[in-house]
This record gives sequence, structure tokens and C-alpha cells, in this order.
Amino acid sequence: MAAQNIHNAADARRLAKRRLPWMVFDYIDGAAGGETGAARNRAALDAVTLEPRILRNVSDRALSVDLFGQRAGLPFGIAPMGMCNLSGPGADLMLARLAARHHVPLGVSTVASTDMETLIETADGHAWFQLYFSGDGSGTVKLVDRARDAGYRTLVLTVDVPEVGRRPRELRHGFAMPFRIGPRQFLDFALHPNWSLRTLAAGRPQMANFQKDGFDFDRTESRALADWDTLKMLRDRWPGNLVVKGVLNPDDAAQLATMGVNAIQVSSHGARQLDAAPAPIERLPQIRAALPGDMAVFYDSGLRGGEDVLRAFSQGAGFTFFGRVFQFAIAAAGEEGLARMVQILSDEISIGMAQTGQTSLAP
Repeated sequence: MAAQNIHNAADARRLAKRRLPWMVFDYIDGAAGGETGAARNRAALDAVTLEPRILRNVSDRALSVDLFGQRAGLPFGIAPMGMCNLSGPGADLMLARLAARHHVPLGVSTVASTDMETLIETADGHAWFQLYFSGDGSGTVKLVDRARDAGYRTLVLTVDVPEVGRRPRELRHGFAMPFRIGPRQFLDFALHPNWSLRTLAAGRPQMANFQKDGFDFDRTESRALADWDTLKMLRDRWPGNLVVKGVLNPDDAAQLATMGVNAIQVSSHGARQLDAAPAPIERLPQIRAALPGDMAVFYDSGLRGGEDVLRAFSQGAGFTFFGRVFQFAIAAAGEEGLARMVQILSDEISIGMAQTGQTSLAP
């Protein structure tokens, strides 16, 4: 019955906050610094208005869009998120099944809590592998080759984390992977027994992509060595689509276009890295204008509802990604909550299209 109490993303977040340990909720929900960047993102999205149009036949509306030569069933996919199984046991697989059902991309994080091979199989091939270039890059190259061998056709290089941002809510709880259990964490888990017992029964979430290759991953390790030569190396090594995620500067976008990148993802990492970063939705039209007309532009950061998807499309995006919203829905009501959240978002988009006189999101 919990899923029936979800009517929008705010409901899912409210229920998730009640059910998750404080440490886990703040890891998912938190942002960098004083979280003014997250507030700026939301305010900028709210400032984008949609123009109502009347007396147009909008009885037949299509939510599907073209994506790298294939048809995605919805105009939004699943952003890569680390350690999704913290929101609920099996969350990664729930998201993979969602991707398979709707033919949308599942972003498989470098630090996913289920291995990349299992996720692309469960997603029926609808999975993109997200990559961090860490340390000296030796482990990174192993992951690239492994993703290729597993059948991934799209690689998403995240470039906006040269150093992991300071998120005070996380730090106050002593969040670390693997968990370090002290008195504060023990009390936190004890006060949320439903989550704790289910997680204990399923096994403590791990960074699964590093268990097979025999090397460790430190989520706080510097990624500062990555540069334009790194991108060139990856472009030469990767035979499929290459997306660069975390772009906010039009000049950077223009340079990426000259280097064989297939798509750019405008993003501030959900305001989790740089508190003073500009609102991505304000940079989206500038970046769209700086690129060739046939180059794909995607968007994430701060999306909380279907009208936000329409806002992003109105500013030049050709596809969007949700992150936290899905984790909150899983924490609130499991796979049923996730399915309800997707239906809510789809309904909001469809209704918004009708109100604005659109029957398709195709350019």
C-alpha cells in the first residue's frame, strides 16, 4: 500500500526519509557545501516556463524519442548512481528491469553495487557504463575493456569530479564505503530496523565491479590526472558511443565536439561537487548553441517531475536522466514504488505535452 501514497517525487522523498537510516538518506539526498547549488538548480528550473497552446489536436501523444539510432520508450533514463542497493536490497536489479521494460538506458556506475555483466544482462542490453578516471588510470582501462567485452555499446565518461566534493551531511554521519560501524552508526541502524534487517539478510552492499578484477577502489581517490589526452586515449580505445557527462562550459563543449565525442551531458552532478557551480538548466541552451546541430545533448541535475523533462527539452536537451527520485521511490515502496514513480513521471510529461500543444518531443 505504500506505493499508493506516492503522488509525486516529494512524496517519495518524504517516505524515504522516514524509512532510511539518517546516514543513508543524507548520502543520497545531500549536496556539496551549504547546498546553495542544489537550491540554485531548483530555482532555475522553476524559472523556466512552458507556453500553453490551445485548440490543437493532442489526442495522440508519443513519449518515445530517438537515442543513438534506437527508439527509447520514454524521454528519460536512469542516471548512473553509486551503491544504489543502499536504497533497498536489489535496487540495481529493479532499475535494470525498468530499463528493459521501457527500452531506456540504465546508467551503470563505476561504483555500482551489482556487477556490470549482471546489470547489462538484466537490462536486456539497455545499459550504458559510466566511468571515472581514477588514480593513474590502470584500473580505469581494465574497466573500459571489461565493459566492451560485456557488450556495452555506450561509455559515459564523468568529468566533473577531479576531486570528490565535500558533502557535510555525509561527513557528519561518518559515511564511508565499506561502512565503519561506530556507536553513532549502530544507533542509526537500530532505529531503522526494517532497512537494517533487510540489508543484513541481503548482504552488505559492496562496490561490485572491483571484486572480480582484483584491485580496490577508493571513492575519495583523486581523479585530477584526467585531461584532454585522457579523453583522446579513451576515444581511441572505445569502439562505441562516447558520452561526456558533467559539462557546464560552452567552450569545453565546443572542444569536445572536435574530439569525436558522440554526446554531451549537461550536468552539475546533482550539485554534489561544487556548491558555487552555475545552474545547468541555464547553461543548457548556451551549450546547445555551441555544438553542431546533429550532436546529441543530454541533461540531468535537479529533475523532480515530468514538467522538468519538458523544461529541459525546451532548452535544447534531446534526452534526460533522473537519479535520486528513483532511489527515493525504491526506499519508499520497493519495486512497486519505482514502477509508480515512472508512471507518475510519464503522466506528468504526457499531460504537460497536451497543455503545451505537443504530440511529440522529436525536434
